[in-house]
Amino acid sequence: MDNAAAGLTFRDATDTDVDALVALIESAYRGDSSRAGWTTEADILDGQRTDPEGVLEVIKSPDSRLLTVEQNGRIVACCQLEHRGDHAYFGMFAVSPTLQGAGLGKVVMREAERQARETWGVTEMRMTVISVRDDLIAWYERRGYRRTGKMSPFPYGDERFGIPQRDDLRFELLVKKLTPTP
Repeated sequence: MDNAAAGLTFRDATDTDVDALVALIESAYRGDSSRAGWTTEADILDGQRTDPEGVLEVIKSPDSRLLTVEQNGRIVACCQLEHRGDHAYFGMFAVSPTLQGAGLGKVVMREAERQARETWGVTEMRMTVISVRDDLIAWYERRGYRRTGKMSPFPYGDERFGIPQRDDLRFELLVKKLTPTP
């Protein structure tokens, strides 16, 4: 086990985690606090990244789980896993900005892939990433995800997803084949 995985606890989120998870996700992507890490979207989006209703919806959905990662009793990372037939969708991925760059994200992603494979028997993980996030897409590519070139529109005008600072935002589908557990 590498240092980034030391002392981590993985569990499904509960209703009582909502406020802490919203705070974590917002801190990783929005505002000045997000600039402490490298995953910030502060230069392309203002406004919120998520809200309590959105987080609770993921927790309550029968086909979804919000994998929550704790270290020393504090929530330090999370990601959504959603079962969609032959594949799983990976989303709402956040790592505390002050812990980014130390390998925690890699550990969380490996565990998410393992759980999706073992729980649902899926052979592929999919995600969408804002297409102008070249550094983030490159990070996912180093973890085995590939760009598909398949784009979907950004929800301009829906402030639940943020307030765009530019007019060329789209989501690109990234996919990774999951190898069966030996």
